[in-house]
Amino acid sequence: MNVEIEPSWAQRLKPEFDKPYFQQLTQTVRMEYSQYSCFPPGRLIFNAFNLCPFDKVKVVILGQDPYHEPGQAHGLSFSVLDGVRFPPSLQNIFKEIHDDLGTDMPFSGDLTRWAQQGVLLLNATLTVRAHQANSHAAFGWQQFTDAAIRALATEREGVVYMLWGGFARGKAYMIDKQRNLVLESVHPSPLSANRGGWFGQHQFSRCNAYLTEHGQQPIVW
Repeated sequence: MNVEIEPSWAQRLKPEFDKPYFQQLTQTVRMEYSQYSCFPPGRLIFNAFNLCPFDKVKVVILGQDPYHEPGQAHGLSFSVLDGVRFPPSLQNIFKEIHDDLGTDMPFSGDLTRWAQQGVLLLNATLTVRAHQANSHAAFGWQQFTDAAIRALATEREGVVYMLWGGFARGKAYMIDKQRNLVLESVHPSPLSANRGGWFGQHQFSRCNAYLTEHGQQPIVW
């Protein structure tokens, strides 16, 4: 596993690299990648950090673990590579953006364009074995990604945290709601979204209004 990571994040997360759990995590992930088909490609495991430096983060969208079918995951939560059919959750995200902001439905599910504007698209677990959701969830990734969230919550303010579904909302305790905006809702997956609580929440316009009020450029969703 290549542990090279964008310098501003490396500075904050260096203490994690030196801890025994991360050494074990590295060995386990390397073994998994050598024996099984795993996602995302090794060079993209830290893609969320590398595309969105620490001081540039405006928004955090937290996912659980990467897509586990071939050709989908590339290190950004909810995002798929150009030309890949939109997974159901991503379809619902785009539908809500369309309804909220009146924008056209995009042709690509590659959310790199969001990351480059300051949206940290972070999965709590950064790797997965093919066809097996949450197969790497017990490896120790969450201790690492929790450290990233805590670093942001400690050093930064005026950040919008979008927490979708019970898993992501369980991270809310780490965030100071007086210094940041926390938008919570059900998960955009059809199972949750169709029961209510996803569509019509206007999270994307609320996010942009908050950023504008705090002197930051809104996100072009």
